[in-house]
Amino acid sequence: RLHRAGCRALAGTWVRFAVATGGLTLGAMRAPARREAEPEDGADRTPLLGESQPGTVPTCCSARYNLALLAFFGFFLLYALRVNLSVALVDMVEANTSLAKNTTSKMCPEHSSALNVPRNTTGKKYSWDADTQGWILGSFFYGYIITQIPGGYFARKIGGKLLLGFGILGTAVFTLFTPLAADLGVGYLIAVRVLEGLGEGVTFPAMHAMWSSWAPPLERSKLLSISYAGAQLGTVVSLPLSGLICYYVNWIYVFYIFGALGVFWFLFWIWLVSDTPETHRRISPTEREYILSSLKDQLSTQKSVPWEPMLKSVPLWAIVVAHFSYNWTFYTLLTLLPTYMKEILRFDAQENGFLSALPYFGCWLCIIMSGQIADYLREKQNLSTVCVRKTFTLIGMIGPAVFLVAAGFIGCDYTLAVAFLTISTSLGGFCTSGFGINHLDIAPSYAGILLGITNSFATIPGMVGPVIAKSLTHHNTVGEWQTVFYIAASINLFGAIFFALFGSGEVQDWAINGRHMHRN
Repeated sequence: RLHRAGCRALAGTWVRFAVATGGLTLGAMRAPARREAEPEDGADRTPLLGESQPGTVPTCCSARYNLALLAFFGFFLLYALRVNLSVALVDMVEANTSLAKNTTSKMCPEHSSALNVPRNTTGKKYSWDADTQGWILGSFFYGYIITQIPGGYFARKIGGKLLLGFGILGTAVFTLFTPLAADLGVGYLIAVRVLEGLGEGVTFPAMHAMWSSWAPPLERSKLLSISYAGAQLGTVVSLPLSGLICYYVNWIYVFYIFGALGVFWFLFWIWLVSDTPETHRRISPTEREYILSSLKDQLSTQKSVPWEPMLKSVPLWAIVVAHFSYNWTFYTLLTLLPTYMKEILRFDAQENGFLSALPYFGCWLCIIMSGQIADYLREKQNLSTVCVRKTFTLIGMIGPAVFLVAAGFIGCDYTLAVAFLTISTSLGGFCTSGFGINHLDIAPSYAGILLGITNSFATIPGMVGPVIAKSLTHHNTVGEWQTVFYIAASINLFGAIFFALFGSGEVQDWAINGRHMHRN
């Protein structure tokens, strides 16, 4: 009897110790169920935040990271197809076209490379003045804006795989027809660029819709920053490569090479990618369960789209304002930086391509780095999602505004000009882990539609920005370009402040079909 009593006492002591130290397996297993049924006010209710991740789900060779890698190359080609005209146009236009409206500044001395290699001069030249060039560069966005919201809507209905794939394929095919269109006339070239925009318009909403089913909450910044960083690297590679092709071969091959690569990528995308983890043929059961369990309380099951509460959502309009403001600066530099390098700083075509690409290489590095840092701060340092999103947005918008204004005051100092423009564009990469993926934070089920809405407004700068900038820089003086930089910096600053005041990191009530609001 004494022995049995002693055993019972020892067992009771062990149970009390296990409960105190959290080692009681049964209690630990039951605790999440109780928390899920009765969440405490103010608690962090996002799945996997503050909890250990279920099972061992490797990153290497996983289906979700394979998707990110294929998307990376897709957006790489997407932006290569978009920006190659910015470089080729410099070589397509006659140097003495309408001098009263398209002149080169003589303030800065000519700055050419030491290498004196004869350049190819077989490319056909066209008599397009500055205003015509502005319309050519801006025409892409007239098609791009039309398919934004429809792209997000249909991606939710039919899946993003086919929409994204055929969007890039269509852009690639029309790029192949660009030299023919230019030869037929400026109207045909503008029409082809509009059609390219229609194809690209569905891509970002479709990708966001796919990530709403693929990205676990704690990996959103990493996965989306990897996939969208391809856009910046595409700019980095296509700008100098397009310059080299124009310099040594012929500008028509800029469109033939990148167009053919886009068709080649499409074949891999269709073969290897699935819309959701449930339909993926090669995903491991562990990874599938990990992804589905992490998203089970954040996705809505309702078929209809809650348009009214969605359009009344203040956090959505905070993203709209930030996205519009950021894109004004981004598109102004994206389309006109080669022209600025040639007409003001007077770099030749070969140097122009490399130096125009340098800012986007810095942006690519910042996008990759910011994605890792953002998820580290959320997971390891327990910072709230809204804090991380606002901090990264402020860095990515105020920083570029400061250095963009500074770039207008350094005159002909080539080193400082390139350095300031590089820093300005590089810091903008932090916005990808700021407002750029905030759609998935506030409404994962409707992320594609939300991105379609915000990107529709954010496309307006691409339509009017180059036209306004070209109209302000007829004489290509430093003072005229300072005005362009002032406008861009002011808009950037306003967008940053607006998002800091009204942005959110919580899943909105209207986005989860009547469930309680989940806090990231």
